[in-house]
Amino acid sequence: MTEYILAIGSAIWLGILTSISPCPLTANIAAISYISGRIDKPSKVLLSGLLYTFGRILVYLVLGILIVFSATSIHGLSFKLQRIMTPVLGPLFIAVGLLLLGVFTFNIGSKGMSDKMQARIDKMGLWGALPLGVILGLAFCPVSAAIYFGSLIPLAIERGDPFLMPSLYGIGTAAPVVLFAFLIAFAAHKVASAFKKITSAEIWVRRITGAILVLLGIYMTVKHFFL
Repeated sequence: MTEYILAIGSAIWLGILTSISPCPLTANIAAISYISGRIDKPSKVLLSGLLYTFGRILVYLVLGILIVFSATSIHGLSFKLQRIMTPVLGPLFIAVGLLLLGVFTFNIGSKGMSDKMQARIDKMGLWGALPLGVILGLAFCPVSAAIYFGSLIPLAIERGDPFLMPSLYGIGTAAPVVLFAFLIAFAAHKVASAFKKITSAEIWVRRITGAILVLLGIYMTVKHFFL
């Protein structure tokens, strides 16, 4: 039961950490600001933020279901993967932790929206926030890719849960986005201040989380191979 609660908390926390990382955070604010510039009512700005957030959650959920369900539904493969994930999780957590600590970096290519796609989203007005969330959700930054594919997916496979873990991760990513949508809708002058505070806090949150992942990874590795 304790392990299950820790897994749930980890999924939510990894989602929050992803959302406040510099690349996703900047993209989220830019996207919501872009949408709100075409909407005249604060309530609709907030609604657009929720639609945008749902689009991102949908990406994480669908990807999680496809990867985890495919991996765990094949006859004979489920047990093997869950057994393999136990020794693999430790080294993976160490690698992701070192990335969060800035010990090493890596780049992944991502393409922005084409002019044609942007024009289609503009024509959709308020509802364009949903596909915009999907598109930007698919544009993984290095940190968000490492957290999602390097920590959440292995955790979901190890738990054999293709639905709950990705859903909780998506909910975790939603919290800061909804906050900024609310600020842009009803207190736009506070966005810059909130962004500065979250960016400053993110550095320490990322470092602390990275250190915890490294220590946890070392503990899991030592426990599995030497104890």
